[in-house]
Amino acid sequence: MSVHGVDFAYRQHGPDDGVPLILLNHLSAVLDNWDPRVVDGLAARRRVITYDNRGVGASGGSTPDTIEAMARDTVLFIRALGYDRVDLLGLSMGGFVAQVVAAQEPDLVRKMILAGTGPAGGPGIDKVTSLTIKDTLKAVATRRDPKQFLFFTATESGRRAAHAFLDRLKERTDDRDKAISLSSFRAQLKAIHRWGVQAPADLSRIHQPTLVANGESDRMVPSVNTLDLAARLPQGELEPLYPDAGHGGIFQYHDAFVPRALEFLEA
Repeated sequence: MSVHGVDFAYRQHGPDDGVPLILLNHLSAVLDNWDPRVVDGLAARRRVITYDNRGVGASGGSTPDTIEAMARDTVLFIRALGYDRVDLLGLSMGGFVAQVVAAQEPDLVRKMILAGTGPAGGPGIDKVTSLTIKDTLKAVATRRDPKQFLFFTATESGRRAAHAFLDRLKERTDDRDKAISLSSFRAQLKAIHRWGVQAPADLSRIHQPTLVANGESDRMVPSVNTLDLAARLPQGELEPLYPDAGHGGIFQYHDAFVPRALEFLEA
């Protein structure tokens, strides 16, 4: 779909009726990085739309290096689809984008789910770049996927969950998305760092009902940020932190997260 002359890659799942749920992705992710158990589970009862923001995967244009610019592109994409009311599920960096969209376009966003994410200026977010590079190098040296280190705990249970998740990401064999480019990855890292060093966010501007979820041991966006969001958002609601889980908690606990998310969205 063309948005102001830029082609956005996206997929639609589930029924045509009702308020659509827009999924906003994490650092370096493309369409194929969403856990199919989460997408298919949500799409059993909701219209679910996944997309590559500007410059990511198969989408055209150049990737912005600020969260605010990513949010503007997200709004343009949603409007181009013809929607004037949506729900948002933002994971990690996607959760940063979701917060900006909800604050700046209050009439557009009905409800929001924030997973593995935190507010601008939240503790530890400014260290995402160094942690990501460190664990990526570790993954290359050990011939593993960086998400095994970044998204899951190092316990036996965490390792099993990581392998199961990575296997699920391979289930789609046709119409696979393009991998993110190095230039886009660098732009996203810059945007995340800027978000992390900003002055603490004023969350009182976000009035939409918001479900907040994460693992209890998130190394990328420390789990204290999840607790902070739930406490400071006027209509924040905390899903108890998933035990022995990290940044990919909603993937590791998809069997608990999906019904809880649907219950929240349908309430």
